[in-house]
Amino acid sequence: MAQGTVKWFNAEKGFGFITVDGGGADVFVHFSAIQMSGYRALEEGQRVEFEIAQGQKGPQAEQVRALGSDSGVDTRSPARDII
Repeated sequence: MAQGTVKWFNAEKGFGFITVDGGGADVFVHFSAIQMSGYRALEEGQRVEFEIAQGQKGPQAEQVRALGSDSGVDTRSPARDII
């Protein structure tokens, strides 16, 4: 699976683009490829993993899953003691 960062995603239109780690062309992503229940949308800067398939107009993301806190893994920094 490839990993990358959401470049932008328009929730109203249901699509956006992901910048792939390691370079290369940005990958198109449609809301129907997002693997989550409920309202499927991504946020700019969100880390994701996905498969790359060839779409009608170029590479597109399939089986998109959020990495980090959206995937059930807590990625927050530990709390710091306040003195």
